[in-house]
Amino acid sequence: MRVVIIGGCGHVGLPLGVSLANLDCEVIAYDIDKNSVDVVNSGSTPFLEEGLELGLKSALMHGFRATTNPAAISSAEIVIMIIGTPLDQNLDPDLKIVFSAINDISDYLNDDQLLILRSTVFPGCTKQIELNLKQIGKNPEISFCPERILEGKAMEELHTLPQIIGANTDKAFNRSAELFAKFGVKIIRTTPEEAELVKLFTNSWRYIKFAAANEFWMIANNLGIDFENVRSALTFDYPRAEDLPGAGFTAGPCLFKDTKQLSVANLNKFAMGNAAIEINDGLPNYIVNRLSSQHNLSEITIGILGMAFKSESDDTRSSLSYKIKDLLSKQCRKVLTHDPYVKNDLDLVSLQVILENADILVIGAPHNIYKTVLTSKPIIDVWNLLKRGSTI
Repeated sequence: MRVVIIGGCGHVGLPLGVSLANLDCEVIAYDIDKNSVDVVNSGSTPFLEEGLELGLKSALMHGFRATTNPAAISSAEIVIMIIGTPLDQNLDPDLKIVFSAINDISDYLNDDQLLILRSTVFPGCTKQIELNLKQIGKNPEISFCPERILEGKAMEELHTLPQIIGANTDKAFNRSAELFAKFGVKIIRTTPEEAELVKLFTNSWRYIKFAAANEFWMIANNLGIDFENVRSALTFDYPRAEDLPGAGFTAGPCLFKDTKQLSVANLNKFAMGNAAIEINDGLPNYIVNRLSSQHNLSEITIGILGMAFKSESDDTRSSLSYKIKDLLSKQCRKVLTHDPYVKNDLDLVSLQVILENADILVIGAPHNIYKTVLTSKPIIDVWNLLKRGSTI
């Protein structure tokens, strides 16, 4: 089975391509980022992902390779597209990105291929892509097969999570199912439109749950009560509350974006989603406002520990640590930042420098390394990483 993955060197495409190659597929990762292509072909990974580098070395021995040459698409039986609909500067879904990408590769598509869309798309996008291709005389089979993996756990969850296949024809479904059956997972058939909503609902639901936790945290904090003590008592052996997450900065490339897309798709009538955006995106403002009410920030140096959007990751996309940094930089004497994994931020300093110079610390991303931090300085720890209480 010959597979070409468009966007094949990214967080979604590379684990998928590596895993398929190790399942005896002929896989080529096509990507426009030459640096990432070179890194992948050298046997290294351009980002952190548990188990990926070991898997990549094995995949390369099985013929896996990356390329910047789109002509590779012509030889594929299955083309998997890892390009979705991002938000533009006005926070509206930017449909031009995915349609432009399809147009760019259309010369290399043929009617014998299966085109699988994998990333989040605006509702109805799959159907519109099919119509656009028909207008230029291209009729590949098309399905929408959303990924729902947790970043950092892709190599595991590709083999454990059920795969939804949104397809209008039996042929598109059967060919898609044959591919994903290689992972040994359960297959669920829907229409493409239903699969598009599955993806959006999945991320919006997670975002709403995190918003509930974050608002509970702010309410408890306003009352001078430790939220995590309340949550621990609430969830202990009580199954109806076991899905209440802990508080923390809720960010990353998907949750906010997909919640916003779902709102736009419903003419901005998404009360819970819009409230979740206000709560989660407003948490840095809340913390800065609390700090400014208690301290003369112009005389204070703040140290932010963790600039990635989540723990044990080097991914800074949409990280709220940078929002809180920007807010504090306008009021504080100085803001220092540290992250053991992030490589694309020249402003980072060593942990020792922060511990020596910061007056107050803020846990931005709950990396495990910070659990061993020894200091008597005040720490704003919404995540409750250090188990020291989280009221401010």
